[in-house]
Amino acid sequence: MTIQRMDNVAIVVDDLDAAVAFFTELGMELEGKAQIEGLYADRTVGLDGVRSDIAVMRTPDGHSKLELTKYHTPALSDAEPRNPPPNTLGLHRVMFAVDDIDDTITRLRAHGAELLGEVAQYENLFRLCYLRGPAGIIVALAEQIG
Repeated sequence: MTIQRMDNVAIVVDDLDAAVAFFTELGMELEGKAQIEGLYADRTVGLDGVRSDIAVMRTPDGHSKLELTKYHTPALSDAEPRNPPPNTLGLHRVMFAVDDIDDTITRLRAHGAELLGEVAQYENLFRLCYLRGPAGIIVALAEQIG
């Protein structure tokens, strides 16, 4: 048996509205919001007393989704260090293809994004950068130039 598809990647955030605004500015579309709670939620994630709000964001082509999750209970658990460097073990980066990397950076900075390094060029093919986005996640951008 093989998988059918990847449905989404989840990101736990402390400010759901700010995260939705950030990813909307990036060009994603809000597919929907829901409150998640109850025994099925507790059993699924292995926590007791889960109450959370989620927002599902999709890329304009409809093929990729992010599930942004704000836990109300149980209390959030902080990762250490708060903003891990790019070489930390585990999931920490989401990459998006963009039309204009400079314009995208400018728009995302208004939502608190910070460049980790600088915009770099890979041969004559791509301009690339890493930004720190909501909840400390690294958002990578790639603009095809060649």
